[in-house]
Amino acid sequence: MRGLVAGISSYLCRRRPVNVRSRQYSSSYHERGFPDERAMEEEAEKKFGWLFKLLFIGTATIGGYHIFPYLGDNLIHQSVSLLNVKDPLFKRMGASRLARFATDDERRMKIVELGGAQQLVDMLGGAKDDSTRKEALNAIVAIARSDEAVGALHSAGAISVIMGTPLSSEDAEIEKFKVKLLKRFRDLRYDESSS
Repeated sequence: MRGLVAGISSYLCRRRPVNVRSRQYSSSYHERGFPDERAMEEEAEKKFGWLFKLLFIGTATIGGYHIFPYLGDNLIHQSVSLLNVKDPLFKRMGASRLARFATDDERRMKIVELGGAQQLVDMLGGAKDDSTRKEALNAIVAIARSDEAVGALHSAGAISVIMGTPLSSEDAEIEKFKVKLLKRFRDLRYDESSS
């Protein structure tokens, strides 16, 4: 790091002969090989432009390193909050985001702790269109990959709501999600009874 700073400072602080004569002698200076004022100004602007770019990138990197870990929990909380809105579009957006965030058991349990499992089951039960049902089922499938989350979904009454979901003639994915979830609940119940 010190070497980088030393290299930048030596590059920026190089001394060049300065044109101290008046403008009428500038043409004679060009003939002798001295740079004119405009060229020196352009070079200085380039150097400081790169310096400011490096400072901006460094600051953004440090800021991102410290801020991004906190965004995950806030985004999950906001997504669960979207499930409470009456508009089906916002509910679908919240469910879609939760399906993307449920990548590991820790995040799945965070969704359950924030009440997301119960909200998704309620959303599925109250859905009036296939696209809302599909997003709710997709999010429930993503959360159900964790055994503890399956227990929370079971206690939220997910099995009866999933079985009561009407058949869709237009969207075959809804049936795939239903079969997958019911199989997951059945497998978990079998594992619990055998152990």
